[in-house]
Amino acid sequence: MGRAELLGQEVSAPPVSRPAPSTVDTRSTAARLGGAVDTAFRNPAIGPLAALLLAVAVFTVTTDTFMSVDNVSLILQQSVVIGTLALGQTLIILTRGIDLANGAIMVLGALVVAQLATGAGVPQGIALLAGFAVCGGLGLLAGGAVSRLSLPPFIVTLGFLTVLQAASRLHTRETVLVEEGPLTFLAQGGYLFGQFQVTVGVALVLITVAVLHFALTRTSWGRHVYAVGNDAKAAMRCGINVNRVLLSVYLLAGLLYALAAWQAFGRSPATSPNAFPTANLDTITAVVIGGTSLFGGRGGVIGSYLGALIVLVLQSGLTQAGIDPLYQQIATGILVILAVALDQFTRRSTR
Repeated sequence: MGRAELLGQEVSAPPVSRPAPSTVDTRSTAARLGGAVDTAFRNPAIGPLAALLLAVAVFTVTTDTFMSVDNVSLILQQSVVIGTLALGQTLIILTRGIDLANGAIMVLGALVVAQLATGAGVPQGIALLAGFAVCGGLGLLAGGAVSRLSLPPFIVTLGFLTVLQAASRLHTRETVLVEEGPLTFLAQGGYLFGQFQVTVGVALVLITVAVLHFALTRTSWGRHVYAVGNDAKAAMRCGINVNRVLLSVYLLAGLLYALAAWQAFGRSPATSPNAFPTANLDTITAVVIGGTSLFGGRGGVIGSYLGALIVLVLQSGLTQAGIDPLYQQIATGILVILAVALDQFTRRSTR
């Protein structure tokens, strides 16, 4: 072949051997963060559980008596009243509402029970049933105002708070003491691992948490509760009876407040109109710290009970560390703000 022929042909360059690209993880930091946020959004109890374990670890290291058997047992026993109230508060917040009157409903129910059992001579069991009827009826009345009249839950329960506090003081202005019996039964219990006391009240609140968690996550009623909290209009278009769901939620919350009143008798046989003045704020704190969104549709009862435990652990640990109670309130308030900010962040990240 001549030189001219070679010039007239296109000569291709020989292939250049390149090293095979190494296998690398193409997932970016943002993707990993997004996955973590999605996991946290789908499992809102993970964050409160981690916070609780962290607080326990810190106070175990910084104090000498925090992890003592008596102190841990005391924290569990202190959690039963606010923890039970927080369960009812959780149900209402899940439907994008809020209950400012839960403590007032509980106190009025407890006063009715105590007066019937001590002043009227009614058997304690029957008096307790009357207390459940009163609290359940008040919850149903509030639910009717929210669902049937379309009134804002904040306004309805704020009005209930004012009315019921006055009604409790009109009912009696004295401290009422009940005798031992069915009303104080929840204070009984046994000892595990030596001096670790587990009362019937502690076992009952744990059982209640488990039952409500099952109802919210494994039944159609629970799915309807979350649907109403996410978007009530969309739920209605899907055939969900929104009014019926709201009524059932407020009724069940009222019955849980009656259970909290029974728990209160187990903690102390005395009750008065001035008992648990900050119960509404304490339960909102527990619910928010527990990962339930104030905007509805996200959260659960397990996280709320963990939130109540977190507040009690902070109070106990900071007290044993010698921190002034006013600083404890500041720490709790900051924790609530951070929890709401985290909820906002997770919602925006999953859109």
